Amino acid sequence: MRMSGTMSMRTAAVGAAALLLLTACGGGGDSGGDKGGEGKRTQHSGASAPDPTRIPKVGGALQSRIPATARQVVAVYGKGVNSADSTVVLYTKQGKSWERTRSWAAHNGKRGWTTSHHEGDKRSPVGVYTLSDAGGVLPDPGARLPYSATRSFAAPHYWPKSHWTDFNYVIAIDYNRVKGTSPLDPTRPEGQRKGGSIWLHMDHGSGTSGCVSLSKSGMEYLLKNLDPKQRPVVVMGDGAHLAA
Repeated sequence: MRMSGTMSMRTAAVGAAALLLLTACGGGGDSGGDKGGEGKRTQHSGASAPDPTRIPKVGGALQSRIPATARQVVAVYGKGVNSADSTVVLYTKQGKSWERTRSWAAHNGKRGWTTSHHEGDKRSPVGVYTLSDAGGVLPDPGARLPYSATRSFAAPHYWPKSHWTDFNYVIAIDYNRVKGTSPLDPTRPEGQRKGGSIWLHMDHGSGTSGCVSLSKSGMEYLLKNLDPKQRPVVVMGDGAHLAA
């Protein structure tokens, strides 16, 4: 069927965006079950008390990049620079102190982390990024971030079946993208080589192509609680890069 005018252009753009972003964010990979794993990490006895005005285990380099206006931080603690395993922790600022709100087992890029991400490297970018837009295959669960529900997010069925629900819920990480647009927007302000489509999305039990994945319940919680009025950001990386 032929379409004309603005509607044709918009439809073509969404189609191109879906192909580009889905390929960048999760195609192929190992299969496995969703680990979920909500809970709070206990502090070992004898350890010095952390500074409540700072995000734990984040050194000066990245700590200084967290905006003073941010009152919600999603911290992604990678297990190692070449590991796909990580933990996601939501911190909420109360007064001047950061409080650990919730945590989940998670995965990052199947090849680990990098400070110089490029398209196809299968590593997640280390850094601090704002969180502005969301969407997914499923209807809006009550998200506070702008949410775009469309089947255009659906993973292609030539991927392993374990990956088919990856993009039922998505939160765009503002790496090389235009804020205020659908996560499917293919625009790359810093160029195509630097990659894009770095999202928080649902977990399939193993590493991603650069995104961060966690349980469905974890994604629902983040969608319902991340509030643009609280200026949410994500700080993400492996332990060594985070601590620098």
